[in-house]
Amino acid sequence: MPHPDYAGDMPRTLLAIGETMAMVTPVVATPVVDADAFLLDAGGAESNVAAHVAALGHRAVWFSRLGADALGHRIARQLSGRGVDVSRVIFDDAHPTGMYVKDPGNGVLYYRRGSAAAHLSEADADAVSFDGVDLLHVSGITAAISSSAASFLTRVIERARARGVTVSFDVNHRAPLWDAPTAAPALLELARRADIVLVGRDEAETLWGTPAAADVRALLPEVSELIVKDGDVGATAFVRGEEVFEPALVVEVVEAVGAGDAFAGGYLAGRLSGDPVRARLRAGHERAARTLQTTTDSIDDPAPAAGIPS
Repeated sequence: MPHPDYAGDMPRTLLAIGETMAMVTPVVATPVVDADAFLLDAGGAESNVAAHVAALGHRAVWFSRLGADALGHRIARQLSGRGVDVSRVIFDDAHPTGMYVKDPGNGVLYYRRGSAAAHLSEADADAVSFDGVDLLHVSGITAAISSSAASFLTRVIERARARGVTVSFDVNHRAPLWDAPTAAPALLELARRADIVLVGRDEAETLWGTPAAADVRALLPEVSELIVKDGDVGATAFVRGEEVFEPALVVEVVEAVGAGDAFAGGYLAGRLSGDPVRARLRAGHERAARTLQTTTDSIDDPAPAAGIPS
């Protein structure tokens, strides 16, 4: 049966909000010190989700601040080429676009301190339009990049809920940005404000001491839709009293970064389509599997251009 929030054939729109940076990654999955060629792409948890949702046939809008620099304009163009509406983006003359470098086998190096997105504020949150928006997607990364961005995130969630917009929150704890003892209470509070929460099982255990999906559910009983991801094992969804587990697909992993965003994009696109829970989980796994087999955070899906702001 279709999801209860599904509105038939009416257009459905996702608004994703959060920092996107310029991503540098070796074309071949080798360490940076040994790589000969590199790819420069757009990379950000929330805009990744938006791109997946757009590729799966829904309208996706992304909002944030970018530097009014070459990297910022390149990011906007790349996301637009993936079908994401970037017309609401603010180009900041005073602060730069952030950047990160994927170093296969050695993690990720971030160069984002003082970025344009770190200067998101409550004033920006008050200016966000929710006209025509069915689903807001945000993540815990925004809460970690600066105190003003954390205030922005709290305010934008508050405004969305006041407008009756469904709020999706991906916990997305990033240890390089804040340690678990600091992050745990803040991320728990944000999760409790959301309608849909996505969290990794191991991530939840690190933050909140919840080793199993059922333990996460016990911690967040008020969340109407909770999805606990367990890496290559599978994912469990708790929705309106129903518990559904769907195993992950078996793939050869090239690079893991971005797979969680792909899963979220597939899942949320399925929800926007009114698909049943199991089909949404399967769509999430399918998108994640494809992303795991690339060195980038994105998949080269054909998508209509959505327009770049002037």
